[in-house]
Amino acid sequence: MSCCNPPSSGHESALVEIPFTVPERTRAEILKGMVAIPEGPFLMGGDDPDAFPDDGEGPVREVTVSAFHIDPHAVTNAQFARFVKETGYVTEAERFGWSFVFHLLVRGEAAERVLAGRPGQVPPWWLPVEGADWRHPAGPGTGIGDRRNHPVVHVSWTDAACYAAWAGKRLPTEAEWEKAARGGLEQARFPWGDDFTPRGVHRCNTWQGEFPRRNTAADGYVDTAPVDAYRPNGYGLFNTSGNVWEWCADWFSPSWHVEPSDATRHDPAGPAEGSTRVMRGGSYLCHESYCNRYRVAARTSSTPDSATGHAGFRCAA
Repeated sequence: MSCCNPPSSGHESALVEIPFTVPERTRAEILKGMVAIPEGPFLMGGDDPDAFPDDGEGPVREVTVSAFHIDPHAVTNAQFARFVKETGYVTEAERFGWSFVFHLLVRGEAAERVLAGRPGQVPPWWLPVEGADWRHPAGPGTGIGDRRNHPVVHVSWTDAACYAAWAGKRLPTEAEWEKAARGGLEQARFPWGDDFTPRGVHRCNTWQGEFPRRNTAADGYVDTAPVDAYRPNGYGLFNTSGNVWEWCADWFSPSWHVEPSDATRHDPAGPAEGSTRVMRGGSYLCHESYCNRYRVAARTSSTPDSATGHAGFRCAA
């Protein structure tokens, strides 16, 4: 189990049904501010010695992806608030009445709302907090007033897919996400190269200190960082390592992509079915001692209904 993703909330998500009328948008409106990623092949996956074999990061393979566009950063609280205002959308965490919050962030009123029943096999650093949702990221008594430019969190895969439809976009495939995240570099461990802190400079928001008890915030942040924090990669994308996990369109499989075929090597979209959806990029909770999935080849997954305080998304088109 990843430090970053507790098990399912225990609720079942149906196929995505858009509960609002999708507005008509012009191509120019949809693509405004997005980054164009050129068509062509790239080397996908990794063979890092510290990879997790069960995640299916390898083999390294040449994958060809058609040209597409992708958001330069994760969807912000301000963007998601506009979506909710215009559609009346209610996230799954809001409907369920609770979500998972990292234990060191739960204080005050929120600490009094930790649910006694712990769904599934949950690591002790994840607390199910009644009333935690995208508006209240650390539980009751917390808010997003000073985090409008931070990534929206406590959004499930279903919530992300609904937002993308409203915006006239979609979630990126895993192959699209990785090609964009690499920023044009070939087989580098991180979006900026192989050195995690080049010249001693932090390039992303991950856990610094002793996980899960002490975060020194040497990179500047204990919790989420603004979506445009740190330098962008070669394509102009921000925070494709760390900060928040990002949902992708694909069903997860550790083996579907292993055998070469047209389906796995040309615009791969993942297996036809599954039980969990792909997540990429790592988060502010990833640490080399436990979950070093902030490497650009790293991958994990979670059930489509799951929501946590460190998972968000960006859109593609």
